[in-house]
Amino acid sequence: MGEKSKRLFVSAVLVVIGNFICSLGVTLFLQPSGLATGSTTGIALTLEHYLDIPISYFIFAFNMCMLVLGLIVLGKKFVVSTVASSFLYPAFLELQARVIGERVISTDSVICACFASIFIGVGLGILIRAGASTGGMDIVHLIVRKVFHVPVSASMYAFDVLILSVQLLYRPVESVLYGILMVFIYTMVLDKMLMLGTTRTEVKIISDKTKEICSMILTDVDRGVTLLNGESGYLHEEKQIVLSVISNRELPKLEKLVHDIDPECFMIVSRISEVKGRGFSMSR
Repeated sequence: MGEKSKRLFVSAVLVVIGNFICSLGVTLFLQPSGLATGSTTGIALTLEHYLDIPISYFIFAFNMCMLVLGLIVLGKKFVVSTVASSFLYPAFLELQARVIGERVISTDSVICACFASIFIGVGLGILIRAGASTGGMDIVHLIVRKVFHVPVSASMYAFDVLILSVQLLYRPVESVLYGILMVFIYTMVLDKMLMLGTTRTEVKIISDKTKEICSMILTDVDRGVTLLNGESGYLHEEKQIVLSVISNRELPKLEKLVHDIDPECFMIVSRISEVKGRGFSMSR
């Protein structure tokens, strides 16, 4: 199997897993608790209440309509990446509804809101990292961005608030408040999932023993080093600043080794969201 085929296979597996986790959050926690939610699922829950239309049927029909609209407005390339999710998500919902049936894990609204958000956030994170879209309302947000130049995040929150507001007609206010809480939680979980494995630590070290520290980082930590020229603000002495990017787990080791060399050094530690280059995103 070639490298390209492996990447496609991994992406396909991740799309399946992501959709399964998302649907599991809805089946196990969202539906049994009767909590309000946004996006396509929120519309489906409203129609199920008033028209008794099964959630999986509506989501499938809605996704198909959005695929056609996305094909017209966004083009073929985008639609190809959303086809799998448009079929898988409603299919998993229907399968889980038949297998799980009326089983309820918890009736506590806080537990259901938190765990539904975690499942949905993790599932969406896996899908996005696989380069896929969930279809449905995601396509609406992208169309709004292209046609009206409105940021996706802004249209997402606007539509979610609108969908949650409609559910006030037949749900208690408390349920809708939980829905708003869920939006915030799964957004945070999604952000964490997207940053998972990409965050690194940037270290700047100001010391009179830069040569020893550079040598130590190169040999003992096995990371690259850059020397920056600086000047002290008080005495205007020329200084060299050691700059290195390491993994989060390597920080304690680096701090110990640096302080063994120069206990009086000045060290600045910063978290950075992503690093591209040899040793991180490239093979050494």
